[in-house]
Amino acid sequence: MLSASKTVSDVIHAHFDGLTRAERQLAESLLENYPVSGLGSITTVAENAGVSTPTVARMVQKLGYKGYPEFQAHLHQELEATISNPINKHDRWAANAPNRHILNRFAEAVINNLRASLGELRTSTFDEAARLLGDRNRSLYFVGGRITGALAEYFFTHMQVIRPKTTLMSSNASSWPQHVLNMQAGDVLIVFDIRRYEADMTTLAEVARANGVEIIVFTDQWMSPVAQHARNCFKLHIEAPSAWDSSVVTLFVVEALIEAVQSSSWDETRERMNTLEGLFEQARLFRKPRERG
Repeated sequence: MLSASKTVSDVIHAHFDGLTRAERQLAESLLENYPVSGLGSITTVAENAGVSTPTVARMVQKLGYKGYPEFQAHLHQELEATISNPINKHDRWAANAPNRHILNRFAEAVINNLRASLGELRTSTFDEAARLLGDRNRSLYFVGGRITGALAEYFFTHMQVIRPKTTLMSSNASSWPQHVLNMQAGDVLIVFDIRRYEADMTTLAEVARANGVEIIVFTDQWMSPVAQHARNCFKLHIEAPSAWDSSVVTLFVVEALIEAVQSSSWDETRERMNTLEGLFEQARLFRKPRERG
């Protein structure tokens, strides 16, 4: 049974070990430039992968689709979802909205997003990302887009208290080259990129990765192109009954990572926090008002 919450990419990955050699070759070809690689005719897809047309037909049925047309229809739906603008997204939700209060509908959507995201998130991915973020020999760089920039800033604000060598990059791509200039091999670039992906973000990730920078990306269930350059990818569900995508699950994972890094080096973190509180006390601008007698 195919799940509506799973992408074609998810289905391919889930069945990969059970595919024949030729089918694996086809699967790798489809994933290489996903989802565009699967939008051509069955003959074109077969030729691009270096396999026969019957191999394509057999594999899509093995994945659970009735045939190539249904397989391709799912890809078209995914592509439409990734480029849908807020107005189209609102109209789609409004047409199918149940007759219940928005609080209930939104809560249900968020809970489903959380359940689906955690079901697909490997603890090994989380643990490795936490280790990279906690390694004080590495500099951390945070960047997001027009909307996700707020998530990048939130993550940065906490991490700069926990550890040194953290930098928040502007969402303006023109300022990125000087940051890339300072990045050293082994540093970590944390990227937030959800649908209506930003081409500049992919270029940044590609250049940084070529220079030995490790990349952690927070994206959605359709996956930003940045993911192909990332060491750790958090593929999180973001759909909500709104013109906007939900950031709840992304923020949940970010806060869990903050706690994991903080706990792994609590002695150092506590010392930094105490020092910071002392600096706040010394700064006139942040001095607490004296209690009146």
